[in-house]
Amino acid sequence: MRVLDAIGHALALAGSMTWQITWSLILGFTLAGVVQAVVRRQTVVRLLGDDKPKTLALTTGLGAASSSCSYAAVALARALFRRGASFTAAMVFEIASTNLVIELGIILALLLSWQFTLAEFIGGPIMIVLVALAFRLFVRQRLINKAREQADKGLAGSMEGHAAMDMSIQSGSSFWRRLGSREGYTAVSHIFVMEWAAVIRDVVIGLLIAGAIGAWVPNSFWQHLFLTGHPLAARLWGPVIGPVISLLSFVCSIGNVPLAAVLWNGGISFGGVVSFIFADLIIIPILVIYRKYYGTRMMLTILGIFYAAMVAAGYVVEFLFGGLGLVPASRHARVTVQAVSWNYTTILNIIFLLLAGALVVRFVRSGGWPMLKMMGGSPDQHEGHAHGGHEHHAHA
Repeated sequence: MRVLDAIGHALALAGSMTWQITWSLILGFTLAGVVQAVVRRQTVVRLLGDDKPKTLALTTGLGAASSSCSYAAVALARALFRRGASFTAAMVFEIASTNLVIELGIILALLLSWQFTLAEFIGGPIMIVLVALAFRLFVRQRLINKAREQADKGLAGSMEGHAAMDMSIQSGSSFWRRLGSREGYTAVSHIFVMEWAAVIRDVVIGLLIAGAIGAWVPNSFWQHLFLTGHPLAARLWGPVIGPVISLLSFVCSIGNVPLAAVLWNGGISFGGVVSFIFADLIIIPILVIYRKYYGTRMMLTILGIFYAAMVAAGYVVEFLFGGLGLVPASRHARVTVQAVSWNYTTILNIIFLLLAGALVVRFVRSGGWPMLKMMGGSPDQHEGHAHGGHEHHAHA
């Protein structure tokens, strides 16, 4: 009975967190769908040809507009690199499209607090600057050329089909006219469903892991691990250990936010939470994909540079927010069992579930169902494929 009670408690925690964040996830993916529907992939490729500061700043904005799950972001970065984007720009695009996106900011504010959302959008550009500097200073052109040779082999990783699809509106009319058209509605519905299909596994796994850890791991374990009895040591240790925990958790995209909430309640530092969230791009399955895409040496280079930049960005956020008095004084992230009641969460969930239902119906009626079967295809499989009024083609 104790085992069943423990499992029940973990599932109840996971279910409670799911109910708290449902409306925010739907809102985030809907907004992401709207943005992606009007940002053409060809435009992105054309603007990423070098690693000048202006180019990388633009790349950051385009990446944030091209919200992706971590696996799709990694696949898309390789596709952009093969099409002529600079390697640094491709990496910056990858970071921005997973860590500077609308849905991540909303869920951070909901489960943790608005300070974490602000920290994410301040720390993200800091990490990007550090990564760009490190690639310019320490990565030789010969290694990049070797990585390009490996990338041009077109070895399949994960979510290749998803990364190869361009679901933006292809007509040349104004922003609002394109968005308000039937084609615009279809494009948003396709992007919405495909983004959900890409991240649903990580979201579910992340919620289950967070529920299990929140229910079964005592806070005393985390307090010892995060050195909570030594304030300065805890602030220095948090950004170092945060990415390591993320790397070993195998959870990426927004799926690691529930676990971040558990770690915050357990005593990890403010900067440690931020560096933990940034580390979705160096989890073990993605490192295996980097090795397949770019070779072992470049995979190790990416791991080293990304990790160092995450730690440094975590330190900047930790001491900047601490100095400004913006670090939350309490540790009460929403990792508790809360009964469903008639409140704003329930009302918003009903509204946004109806919106999600309408988008799913449009997706199915406009012939989107076969697209789901192509999500895991090879990077060159969808060359020139058109579906539902949008072009889904590989950028290779």
